[in-house]
Amino acid sequence: MIKDTIVDGFNNAPHRSLYHALGLTSEEQSRPLIGIVSSFNEIVPGHVNLDKIADAVKLGVAMAGGTPIVFPAITVCDGIAMGHVGMKYSLVTRDLIADSTEAMVMAHGFDGLVMIPNCDKNVPGLLMAAARLNIPTIFVSGGPMLAGRLDGKKTSLSSMFEAVGAYSAGKIDDKQLTKCEEKTCPTCGSCSGMYTANSMNCLTEVLGMGLEGNGTIPAVYSKRIELAKHAGMQIMNLVKKDIRPRDIMTKAAFNNALTADMALGCSTNSMLHIPAIANECGIEINLDDANRISEKTPNLCHLAPAGHTYMEDLNEAGGVYAVLKELTKKNLLDTSVMTCTGRTLGENIEEAVNLDTETIRNIDNPYSQTGGIAVLRGNLAPDGCVVKRSAVAKEMLVHSGPAKVFDSEEEAIASIYKGEIVKGDVVVIRYEGPSGGPGMREMLSPTSAIAGMGLDKDVALITDGRFSGATRGAAIGHVSPEAVRGGLIAYVRNGDIISINIPEYKIELLVDEEELEKRKAETALKIKTDIKGCLKRYSDMVSSADKGAIINKF
Repeated sequence: MIKDTIVDGFNNAPHRSLYHALGLTSEEQSRPLIGIVSSFNEIVPGHVNLDKIADAVKLGVAMAGGTPIVFPAITVCDGIAMGHVGMKYSLVTRDLIADSTEAMVMAHGFDGLVMIPNCDKNVPGLLMAAARLNIPTIFVSGGPMLAGRLDGKKTSLSSMFEAVGAYSAGKIDDKQLTKCEEKTCPTCGSCSGMYTANSMNCLTEVLGMGLEGNGTIPAVYSKRIELAKHAGMQIMNLVKKDIRPRDIMTKAAFNNALTADMALGCSTNSMLHIPAIANECGIEINLDDANRISEKTPNLCHLAPAGHTYMEDLNEAGGVYAVLKELTKKNLLDTSVMTCTGRTLGENIEEAVNLDTETIRNIDNPYSQTGGIAVLRGNLAPDGCVVKRSAVAKEMLVHSGPAKVFDSEEEAIASIYKGEIVKGDVVVIRYEGPSGGPGMREMLSPTSAIAGMGLDKDVALITDGRFSGATRGAAIGHVSPEAVRGGLIAYVRNGDIISINIPEYKIELLVDEEELEKRKAETALKIKTDIKGCLKRYSDMVSSADKGAIINKF
C-alpha cells in the first residue's frame, strides 16, 4: 500500500504521531487509507448536500475495513457565475481541481480515493485527477435536482434564463417572472435537464468510474445515500484487486462514452471534457471521432432543454444502463471493458430494462438516426466547432444569414435586449475563447434571450466561447482557432454572409480570399492586457478548444 511508505518503520514515527494528532488509532493507521474528495460547499445548489454523501461514503469505507479521510475540492456554480466576469473562472477551475487533488494525494499517500463531485467542471476535473494519479478510485456524485413545477408543467433552469428574454420582450410581466424564479429550482442537486453536470455524471457511469445510478438518482432520494455507502464499500474491493482508473478508462471506454453522449444528447461541453480526461490517460480523442461515432449512433433521448423530459424521468425509465442496453442492440458498444464494479460493462447492463420508450426511445424508433452532437468545419472553423444538433430546430439545420458581430458577450446581450437582432441574423460573439476570454465563458444568457424572444428558430449564434448544456437552438461554439489566435472569426464584419449546414457538417464565411487577406493585414487582434492571477496563467498556457482547452498542449 502507498501509505506503508509513510506509516511503517521507525523512521516514520513522526508521521504516525501526526496521525495520532488526528485521533486515528493504531488500528486505523494499519488499514488502507481512503481519501474522500468532497466538493461540499454552501454556495452551489448541486453541492450543498455533499456533506451527507461524504458521511455515507465514510460509513461504507469503515464497514468494509478501510480508514476514511475527507479533504475538499472547489467548484463554481455555472448558473450563478453566468453572464458576468465570474464565468471566466469556471473552466479554469477544472485544472485547479485536478492540480490541487493531485497535490493532496501525493503529499499524503492515500491507498484509494472516492471522488464526490456534482457540477460542471468539478466532475471532469476530478476525473482528470483520477487518471493522472492512477490509484484505485470510484466516483459518487451528489445527484440531479428534481424538476420544477410551473402551471402544471415540469421546468428547469434553462426555462428561467429564457423567461428573462420573454420578460425583456414584454411577453411576461413582473408577477410571472417572480413566479418562475420561485418554482424553477425546487431542491438541491445539479440542475434537472441534460446540462453539463448531468451529462458528465452520466458519462462517468459509461466510462466505468461510477456505480449504476451515479448520473440519474435524484439528489433528494434516499437511494442516493445508499449509493454513496456502496461506493465506500466498493473502493475497498478496488484497492484489494488493484483495479486502477487507467485500467478502466481505456480507448474503448472513451469510445463508449462518446457513443452514449450521442444517444443521450449531452452538453456540447463534453467535447471539451472527454478529450481532456483522455489526455490524462495518454489517449488522444479528436473532434473527428465525434462525427464518426455520431454518424452511426441514433439519438434516443430528448431531455431538457431539447425536450420535455428531465433527469428524474431518465432515472425512472431505467437510467444510463437502459440507454446502454438499447445501444447494444446494434452492437454500438464495447461491452468487454472493465468497470469500477470489478465486472465488465456487459455484465453490469445484462439485466437493464427500458421502462419508458418515450423518455428512452427504442433504438429502432430514435429521435434521429444520428447523434446529438455535430462538429462542423469550414473556413470559419478549420479546426472545428461544435453544436448540440438534437436541440436545434429543423428550420435551422441549414441556414445562411448576415453576421451581427460582437467582441464580447456583454455587447451581444445588450444588443439582443434592445431588439437589434432580427430574423435571419447570425450573431457572432468573439474574443471569448479559452485564451482570449480568457476562460471560454458559457453563452447561456444570449442564447436564452434569443429563445425567450421567440427567435430560436430564426437566429443562429456562433462563438469561440462555449455554451451551457441548458442552451437550445442553432448555437455553435468552440470555434477553432479562436479570434485572439488569429482565427478567421476575428475578421468577420457586420453583414458578411455565413452559411451553416449542420447535416453536412459545414460552416463557411462567404467572403472572397482577397478581401480576407486585406482584412487580416489591416485588423489588429484584441489581446487583453489587464488580466492577472490564475486567468493570466490560463490564458498563456491553454490549448485551443478543439484539443479540449488543455493546459500546455498546443
